[in-house]
Amino acid sequence: MRTAVEKILARASGRDVSVGDIVEAEIDVYMTHDPMGALVEDALNEIGAGVKYPGRVVAIQDHFVPAKDIESAVLSMRLREFHRRFNFGSYYEVGRGGICHIVLPEEGHVVPGDVVVGTDSHTPTSGALGAFAVGIGATEMAAAMALGKLWFKVPPTILIRGEGSFPPLVHAKDLILEVIANIGTDGAIYKVLEFDGPAVRELGMDERFVLTNMSVEAGAKTGFISPDEVTFRYLEGRTFKPPRPEYSDKGSFEDELTFDVSSLEPLVAAPHSPANVKAASEVDEEVDQAFIGSCTGGRLSDLKAAVRILRGRRVSERVRLIVIPGSQRVYREALRMGLIDALVESGAAIGPPSCGPCLGAHLGVLGPNEVGISSSNRNFRGRMGHPDSRVYLASPSTVAASALTGRVTDPREVVS
Repeated sequence: MRTAVEKILARASGRDVSVGDIVEAEIDVYMTHDPMGALVEDALNEIGAGVKYPGRVVAIQDHFVPAKDIESAVLSMRLREFHRRFNFGSYYEVGRGGICHIVLPEEGHVVPGDVVVGTDSHTPTSGALGAFAVGIGATEMAAAMALGKLWFKVPPTILIRGEGSFPPLVHAKDLILEVIANIGTDGAIYKVLEFDGPAVRELGMDERFVLTNMSVEAGAKTGFISPDEVTFRYLEGRTFKPPRPEYSDKGSFEDELTFDVSSLEPLVAAPHSPANVKAASEVDEEVDQAFIGSCTGGRLSDLKAAVRILRGRRVSERVRLIVIPGSQRVYREALRMGLIDALVESGAAIGPPSCGPCLGAHLGVLGPNEVGISSSNRNFRGRMGHPDSRVYLASPSTVAASALTGRVTDPREVVS
Protein backbone atom coordinates (compact mmCIF):
# COMPACT_ATOMS: atom_id res chain seq x y z
CA MET A 1 0.00 0.00 0.00
CA ARG A 2 1.40 3.36 -1.04
CA THR A 3 0.19 6.93 -1.04
CA ALA A 4 -0.11 8.97 -4.21
CA VAL A 5 2.93 11.02 -3.22
CA GLU A 6 5.02 7.86 -2.68
CA LYS A 7 4.04 6.74 -6.18
CA ILE A 8 4.92 10.12 -7.72
CA LEU A 9 8.32 10.18 -6.03
CA ALA A 10 8.93 6.56 -7.01
CA ARG A 11 8.40 7.39 -10.67
CA ALA A 12 10.42 10.59 -10.44
CA SER A 13 13.36 8.85 -8.78
CA GLY A 14 13.21 5.62 -10.76
CA ARG A 15 13.07 3.33 -7.73
CA ASP A 16 10.69 1.82 -5.23
CA VAL A 17 10.27 4.12 -2.27
CA SER A 18 8.71 4.06 1.18
CA VAL A 19 8.00 6.74 3.77
CA GLY A 20 11.26 7.98 5.27
CA ASP A 21 13.44 7.08 2.28
CA ILE A 22 15.74 9.72 0.82
CA VAL A 23 15.27 9.98 -2.93
CA GLU A 24 16.61 12.08 -5.77
CA ALA A 25 13.62 13.05 -7.86
CA GLU A 26 13.56 14.48 -11.39
CA ILE A 27 11.91 17.91 -11.38
CA ASP A 28 9.17 18.68 -13.91
CA VAL A 29 8.52 22.35 -13.11
CA TYR A 30 10.79 25.00 -11.54
CA MET A 31 9.20 28.28 -10.44
CA THR A 32 10.99 31.39 -9.30
CA HIS A 33 9.91 35.02 -8.93
CA ASP A 34 11.11 38.57 -8.38
CA PRO A 35 12.05 38.34 -4.67
CA MET A 36 14.14 35.19 -5.11
CA GLY A 37 15.36 34.95 -8.72
CA ALA A 38 18.47 37.04 -8.08
CA LEU A 39 19.45 34.86 -5.10
CA VAL A 40 19.04 31.71 -7.21
CA GLU A 41 21.27 33.15 -9.94
CA ASP A 42 23.87 34.24 -7.37
CA ALA A 43 23.93 30.67 -5.96
CA LEU A 44 24.30 29.24 -9.46
CA ASN A 45 27.20 31.60 -10.14
CA GLU A 46 28.85 30.61 -6.88
CA ILE A 47 28.91 26.94 -7.83
CA GLY A 48 29.75 27.73 -11.45
CA ALA A 49 26.71 25.92 -12.84
CA GLY A 50 24.07 26.57 -15.47
CA VAL A 51 20.43 25.54 -15.80
CA LYS A 52 20.05 21.97 -17.05
CA TYR A 53 16.44 22.27 -18.23
CA PRO A 54 15.70 25.98 -18.88
CA GLY A 55 12.56 24.99 -20.79
CA ARG A 56 11.02 23.73 -17.53
CA VAL A 57 11.57 26.99 -15.66
CA VAL A 58 8.70 29.44 -15.09
CA ALA A 59 9.84 32.90 -13.95
CA ILE A 60 7.23 35.41 -12.76
CA GLN A 61 7.19 39.02 -11.66
CA ASP A 62 4.53 38.85 -8.95
CA HIS A 63 5.52 40.31 -5.58
CA PHE A 64 6.43 43.88 -6.59
CA VAL A 65 4.11 44.68 -9.50
CA PRO A 66 5.03 47.27 -10.54
CA ALA A 67 8.28 47.85 -8.64
CA LYS A 68 7.64 50.01 -5.57
CA ASP A 69 11.16 51.28 -4.85
CA ILE A 70 14.75 51.04 -6.08
CA GLU A 71 15.41 47.79 -4.22
CA SER A 72 12.42 46.01 -5.76
CA ALA A 73 13.23 47.50 -9.17
CA VAL A 74 16.68 45.93 -8.97
CA LEU A 75 15.17 42.55 -8.02
CA SER A 76 12.77 42.78 -10.94
CA MET A 77 15.66 43.65 -13.28
CA ARG A 78 17.71 40.73 -11.99
CA LEU A 79 14.87 38.26 -12.68
CA ARG A 80 14.44 39.74 -16.17
CA GLU A 81 18.16 39.38 -16.87
CA PHE A 82 18.21 35.85 -15.38
CA HIS A 83 15.52 34.84 -17.86
CA ARG A 84 17.31 36.48 -20.79
CA ARG A 85 20.55 34.73 -19.89
CA PHE A 86 19.04 31.23 -19.92
CA ASN A 87 15.92 31.70 -22.08
CA PHE A 88 13.48 30.09 -19.66
CA GLY A 89 10.51 28.20 -21.00
CA SER A 90 8.07 30.78 -19.62
CA TYR A 91 8.51 34.29 -18.33
CA TYR A 92 5.70 36.52 -17.08
CA GLU A 93 6.44 40.25 -17.19
CA VAL A 94 4.56 42.94 -15.24
CA GLY A 95 1.07 43.16 -16.67
CA ARG A 96 1.16 39.72 -18.31
CA GLY A 97 0.88 37.25 -15.46
CA GLY A 98 -0.08 37.60 -11.83
CA ILE A 99 0.57 35.66 -8.63
CA CYS A 100 2.78 32.63 -9.28
CA HIS A 101 0.50 30.18 -7.45
CA ILE A 102 -2.45 31.28 -9.56
CA VAL A 103 -0.59 31.54 -12.88
CA LEU A 104 1.11 28.12 -12.71
CA PRO A 105 -2.15 26.11 -12.79
CA GLU A 106 -4.07 28.71 -14.77
CA GLU A 107 -1.64 28.65 -17.69
CA GLY A 108 -1.28 24.87 -17.71
CA HIS A 109 2.26 24.58 -16.38
CA VAL A 110 1.31 21.84 -13.89
CA VAL A 111 -0.48 18.54 -14.50
CA PRO A 112 -1.24 15.56 -12.24
CA GLY A 113 1.86 13.57 -11.33
CA ASP A 114 4.32 16.44 -11.76
CA VAL A 115 7.09 17.19 -9.28
CA VAL A 116 7.06 20.97 -8.83
CA VAL A 117 9.51 23.13 -6.88
CA GLY A 118 9.17 26.86 -6.31
CA THR A 119 11.03 29.52 -4.36
CA ASP A 120 7.92 30.33 -2.36
CA SER A 121 6.41 28.64 0.68
CA HIS A 122 2.93 28.40 -0.84
CA THR A 123 4.05 26.38 -3.87
CA PRO A 124 1.95 23.43 -2.51
CA THR A 125 -1.03 25.26 -4.04
CA SER A 126 -0.45 23.21 -7.21
CA GLY A 127 -0.99 20.03 -5.20
CA ALA A 128 -4.71 20.56 -5.81
CA LEU A 129 -4.03 19.28 -9.34
CA GLY A 130 -2.54 16.02 -8.05
CA ALA A 131 1.08 17.17 -8.26
CA PHE A 132 3.82 16.90 -5.62
CA ALA A 133 4.57 20.60 -5.20
CA VAL A 134 6.91 22.02 -2.56
CA GLY A 135 8.50 25.32 -1.64
CA ILE A 136 12.29 25.46 -1.44
CA GLY A 137 15.02 28.04 -0.78
CA ALA A 138 17.25 29.81 -3.30
CA THR A 139 20.28 27.57 -2.84
CA GLU A 140 18.14 24.43 -3.13
CA MET A 141 16.63 25.85 -6.31
CA ALA A 142 20.09 26.55 -7.71
CA ALA A 143 21.11 22.95 -7.03
CA ALA A 144 17.89 21.63 -8.57
CA MET A 145 18.30 23.79 -11.67
CA ALA A 146 21.92 22.73 -12.06
CA LEU A 147 21.32 18.99 -11.62
CA GLY A 148 17.77 18.61 -12.90
CA LYS A 149 16.76 16.85 -9.71
CA LEU A 150 16.54 17.39 -5.96
CA TRP A 151 16.58 15.17 -2.90
CA PHE A 152 13.48 14.64 -0.80
CA LYS A 153 12.69 12.60 2.27
CA VAL A 154 9.50 10.72 1.37
CA PRO A 155 6.81 12.21 3.66
CA PRO A 156 3.94 10.34 5.32
CA THR A 157 0.41 11.42 4.45
CA ILE A 158 -2.50 12.45 6.66
CA LEU A 159 -5.91 12.12 5.02
CA ILE A 160 -8.27 15.04 5.70
CA ARG A 161 -11.73 13.82 4.81
CA GLY A 162 -14.48 16.39 4.31
CA GLU A 163 -17.96 14.98 4.88
CA GLY A 164 -21.34 16.63 4.35
CA SER A 165 -22.03 19.65 2.18
CA PHE A 166 -20.94 23.29 2.51
CA PRO A 167 -23.68 25.60 3.88
CA PRO A 168 -24.26 28.91 2.05
CA LEU A 169 -21.48 31.50 2.60
CA VAL A 170 -19.12 28.86 4.04
CA HIS A 171 -16.03 28.28 1.91
CA ALA A 172 -12.91 26.16 1.61
CA LYS A 173 -11.13 28.86 3.64
CA ASP A 174 -13.41 28.04 6.58
CA LEU A 175 -12.64 24.31 6.25
CA ILE A 176 -8.87 24.79 6.18
CA LEU A 177 -9.01 27.18 9.14
CA GLU A 178 -10.99 24.53 11.03
CA VAL A 179 -8.36 21.92 10.13
CA ILE A 180 -5.47 24.15 11.26
CA ALA A 181 -7.30 25.00 14.48
CA ASN A 182 -7.63 21.29 15.21
CA ILE A 183 -4.14 20.06 14.39
CA GLY A 184 -2.18 23.27 15.08
CA THR A 185 0.49 25.06 13.09
CA ASP A 186 2.88 22.18 13.75
CA GLY A 187 0.39 19.34 13.30
CA ALA A 188 1.66 18.21 9.92
CA ILE A 189 5.38 19.03 9.93
CA TYR A 190 7.09 17.35 6.95
CA LYS A 191 3.90 15.48 6.13
CA VAL A 192 1.42 15.60 3.27
CA LEU A 193 -2.14 16.72 3.92
CA GLU A 194 -4.28 14.90 1.36
CA PHE A 195 -7.87 16.18 1.05
CA ASP A 196 -10.73 13.95 -0.02
CA GLY A 197 -14.35 13.13 0.74
CA PRO A 198 -17.67 14.30 -0.72
CA ALA A 199 -17.33 17.86 0.58
CA VAL A 200 -13.95 18.29 -1.10
CA ARG A 201 -15.19 16.71 -4.32
CA GLU A 202 -18.04 19.24 -4.55
CA LEU A 203 -15.54 22.12 -4.62
CA GLY A 204 -14.39 23.76 -7.83
CA MET A 205 -10.68 24.14 -8.52
CA ASP A 206 -10.54 27.73 -7.22
CA GLU A 207 -11.59 26.54 -3.77
CA ARG A 208 -9.44 23.39 -3.84
CA PHE A 209 -6.32 25.51 -4.34
CA VAL A 210 -7.07 27.22 -0.99
CA LEU A 211 -6.89 23.88 0.84
CA THR A 212 -3.51 22.83 -0.54
CA ASN A 213 -2.09 26.36 -0.30
CA MET A 214 -2.80 26.65 3.42
CA SER A 215 -1.64 23.12 4.27
CA VAL A 216 1.69 24.89 4.78
CA GLU A 217 0.17 26.84 7.68
CA ALA A 218 -0.19 23.51 9.51
CA GLY A 219 3.51 22.79 8.89
CA ALA A 220 2.89 20.39 6.00
CA LYS A 221 5.50 19.66 3.36
CA THR A 222 2.69 19.92 0.85
CA GLY A 223 -1.02 19.48 0.21
CA PHE A 224 -2.54 17.07 -2.27
CA ILE A 225 -5.89 16.31 -3.90
CA SER A 226 -6.15 13.33 -6.21
CA PRO A 227 -7.37 14.21 -9.72
CA ASP A 228 -11.01 13.70 -10.70
CA GLU A 229 -13.38 14.95 -13.39
CA VAL A 230 -13.24 18.47 -11.95
CA THR A 231 -9.45 18.43 -12.29
CA PHE A 232 -9.43 17.16 -15.85
CA ARG A 233 -12.14 19.61 -16.96
CA TYR A 234 -10.05 22.45 -15.48
CA LEU A 235 -7.01 21.31 -17.47
CA GLU A 236 -8.84 21.14 -20.79
CA GLY A 237 -7.48 23.76 -23.17
CA ARG A 238 -4.81 24.88 -20.70
CA THR A 239 -2.05 22.34 -21.23
CA PHE A 240 -0.63 19.92 -23.75
CA LYS A 241 1.38 18.03 -21.12
CA PRO A 242 0.15 14.48 -20.54
CA PRO A 243 -1.15 13.95 -16.99
CA ARG A 244 0.23 11.06 -14.94
CA PRO A 245 -2.34 10.83 -12.13
CA GLU A 246 -1.57 8.82 -9.03
CA TYR A 247 -4.00 7.75 -6.31
CA SER A 248 -3.44 6.69 -2.71
CA ASP A 249 -4.17 3.08 -1.79
CA LYS A 250 -6.71 2.50 0.92
CA GLY A 251 -4.94 2.08 4.25
CA SER A 252 -1.76 3.84 3.14
CA PHE A 253 -2.26 6.92 5.34
CA GLU A 254 -0.42 7.60 8.59
CA ASP A 255 -3.61 9.06 10.02
CA GLU A 256 -7.14 9.98 8.90
CA LEU A 257 -9.18 12.92 10.22
CA THR A 258 -12.81 13.64 9.34
CA PHE A 259 -14.50 17.06 9.31
CA ASP A 260 -18.24 17.49 8.73
CA VAL A 261 -18.51 20.77 6.84
CA SER A 262 -22.31 20.81 7.21
CA SER A 263 -21.87 22.17 10.72
CA LEU A 264 -19.22 24.74 9.77
CA GLU A 265 -19.91 28.46 10.05
CA PRO A 266 -17.91 31.44 8.73
CA LEU A 267 -14.62 31.56 10.65
CA VAL A 268 -11.74 33.93 11.15
CA ALA A 269 -8.15 33.33 12.27
CA ALA A 270 -7.49 36.02 14.85
CA PRO A 271 -4.07 37.66 15.35
CA HIS A 272 -1.36 36.38 15.24
CA SER A 273 -1.74 32.76 14.11
CA PRO A 274 -3.72 30.85 11.44
CA ALA A 275 -4.59 28.40 14.23
CA ASN A 276 -6.20 31.07 16.45
CA VAL A 277 -9.61 30.39 14.95
CA LYS A 278 -12.94 31.77 16.11
CA ALA A 279 -16.45 32.05 14.71
CA ALA A 280 -16.76 35.39 12.90
CA SER A 281 -20.03 36.00 14.77
CA GLU A 282 -18.18 35.83 18.11
CA VAL A 283 -15.52 38.45 17.33
CA ASP A 284 -16.11 42.04 18.45
CA GLU A 285 -13.48 44.07 16.61
CA GLU A 286 -13.57 47.13 14.36
CA VAL A 287 -11.49 46.96 11.18
CA ASP A 288 -9.59 49.68 9.33
CA GLN A 289 -8.80 47.79 6.14
CA ALA A 290 -10.33 44.85 4.24
CA PHE A 291 -8.26 43.04 1.61
CA ILE A 292 -9.65 40.69 -1.03
CA GLY A 293 -6.83 39.18 -3.06
CA SER A 294 -3.72 36.97 -2.75
CA CYS A 295 -3.23 33.33 -3.75
CA THR A 296 -6.08 32.26 -1.45
CA GLY A 297 -8.53 35.05 -2.22
CA GLY A 298 -7.81 36.59 -5.61
CA ARG A 299 -9.42 34.10 -7.99
CA LEU A 300 -12.58 34.72 -10.00
CA SER A 301 -14.79 32.77 -7.58
CA ASP A 302 -13.48 34.96 -4.74
CA LEU A 303 -14.40 38.16 -6.57
CA LYS A 304 -17.83 36.72 -7.35
CA ALA A 305 -18.34 35.89 -3.66
CA ALA A 306 -17.36 39.42 -2.67
CA VAL A 307 -19.67 41.02 -5.24
CA ARG A 308 -22.55 38.89 -4.00
CA ILE A 309 -22.14 40.65 -0.64
CA LEU A 310 -21.23 44.13 -1.88
CA ARG A 311 -23.32 44.76 -5.01
CA GLY A 312 -25.53 47.81 -4.53
CA ARG A 313 -24.07 48.62 -1.11
CA ARG A 314 -21.37 51.00 0.10
CA VAL A 315 -18.33 50.06 2.14
CA SER A 316 -18.25 51.53 5.67
CA GLU A 317 -16.77 55.05 5.86
CA ARG A 318 -14.20 53.80 8.36
CA VAL A 319 -12.88 51.00 6.10
CA ARG A 320 -10.48 50.93 3.15
CA LEU A 321 -11.46 48.04 0.87
CA ILE A 322 -8.60 46.91 -1.37
CA VAL A 323 -9.27 44.34 -4.10
CA ILE A 324 -6.45 42.84 -6.16
CA PRO A 325 -7.26 40.23 -8.85
CA GLY A 326 -4.83 37.33 -8.68
CA SER A 327 -3.89 37.33 -12.35
CA GLN A 328 -4.38 39.23 -15.59
CA ARG A 329 -6.72 36.45 -16.73
CA VAL A 330 -8.84 36.89 -13.57
CA TYR A 331 -8.76 40.68 -13.96
CA ARG A 332 -9.94 40.63 -17.56
CA GLU A 333 -12.70 38.10 -16.86
CA ALA A 334 -13.84 40.13 -13.84
CA LEU A 335 -13.96 43.24 -16.04
CA ARG A 336 -15.96 41.39 -18.69
CA MET A 337 -18.45 40.12 -16.10
CA GLY A 338 -18.92 43.55 -14.52
CA LEU A 339 -17.45 42.44 -11.20
CA ILE A 340 -14.81 45.17 -11.12
CA ASP A 341 -17.43 47.83 -11.80
CA ALA A 342 -19.60 46.51 -8.95
CA LEU A 343 -16.63 46.52 -6.58
CA VAL A 344 -15.64 50.08 -7.53
CA GLU A 345 -19.26 51.20 -7.11
CA SER A 346 -19.19 49.84 -3.56
CA GLY A 347 -16.06 51.85 -2.75
CA ALA A 348 -13.23 49.37 -3.43
CA ALA A 349 -9.78 50.41 -4.62
CA ILE A 350 -8.57 47.99 -7.32
CA GLY A 351 -4.87 47.12 -7.55
CA PRO A 352 -2.89 45.49 -10.38
CA PRO A 353 -2.65 41.67 -10.29
CA SER A 354 0.07 40.89 -7.74
CA CYS A 355 0.64 39.65 -4.20
CA GLY A 356 -0.06 43.21 -2.99
CA PRO A 357 -0.29 43.79 0.76
CA CYS A 358 -0.32 40.10 1.70
CA LEU A 359 3.36 40.20 2.61
CA GLY A 360 3.37 43.80 3.83
CA ALA A 361 5.24 45.03 0.78
CA HIS A 362 2.96 47.59 -0.87
CA LEU A 363 -0.54 48.46 -2.09
CA GLY A 364 -2.07 48.40 1.39
CA VAL A 365 0.43 48.22 4.24
CA LEU A 366 -1.13 48.53 7.70
CA GLY A 367 -0.06 51.25 10.12
CA PRO A 368 0.53 50.96 13.89
CA ASN A 369 -2.44 49.54 15.80
CA GLU A 370 -4.53 49.22 12.64
CA VAL A 371 -6.73 46.16 12.19
CA GLY A 372 -7.08 44.38 8.87
CA ILE A 373 -9.27 41.53 7.70
CA SER A 374 -7.81 39.64 4.77
CA SER A 375 -8.56 36.79 2.38
CA SER A 376 -4.85 35.92 2.38
CA ASN A 377 -3.23 32.99 4.16
CA ARG A 378 -0.89 34.25 6.90
CA ASN A 379 -1.41 36.62 9.82
CA PHE A 380 1.87 36.48 11.70
CA ARG A 381 2.78 39.61 13.67
CA GLY A 382 3.89 42.29 11.23
CA ARG A 383 2.96 40.22 8.17
CA MET A 384 0.98 43.00 6.50
CA GLY A 385 2.73 46.03 7.90
CA HIS A 386 3.52 47.53 11.29
CA PRO A 387 4.36 45.02 14.08
CA ASP A 388 1.55 46.50 16.16
CA SER A 389 -1.05 45.98 13.44
CA ARG A 390 -3.45 43.05 13.69
CA VAL A 391 -4.74 40.81 10.89
CA TYR A 392 -7.77 38.52 10.77
CA LEU A 393 -7.84 35.84 8.06
CA ALA A 394 -11.20 35.01 6.54
CA SER A 395 -13.04 33.98 3.38
CA PRO A 396 -13.80 36.66 0.74
CA SER A 397 -17.46 36.61 1.85
CA THR A 398 -16.53 37.38 5.45
CA VAL A 399 -14.03 40.06 4.37
CA ALA A 400 -16.67 41.72 2.17
CA ALA A 401 -19.29 41.64 4.93
CA SER A 402 -16.79 43.16 7.37
CA ALA A 403 -15.98 45.91 4.87
CA LEU A 404 -19.68 46.84 4.82
CA THR A 405 -20.17 47.01 8.56
CA GLY A 406 -16.71 48.18 9.65
CA ARG A 407 -16.47 45.27 12.09
CA VAL A 408 -15.56 41.59 11.81
CA THR A 409 -18.88 40.25 10.56
CA ASP A 410 -20.47 36.90 9.78
CA PRO A 411 -21.63 37.32 6.14
CA ARG A 412 -24.94 35.64 6.98
CA GLU A 413 -25.79 38.80 8.95
CA VAL A 414 -25.81 40.97 5.82
CA VAL A 415 -27.21 38.53 3.25
CA SER A 416 -30.78 37.38 3.59
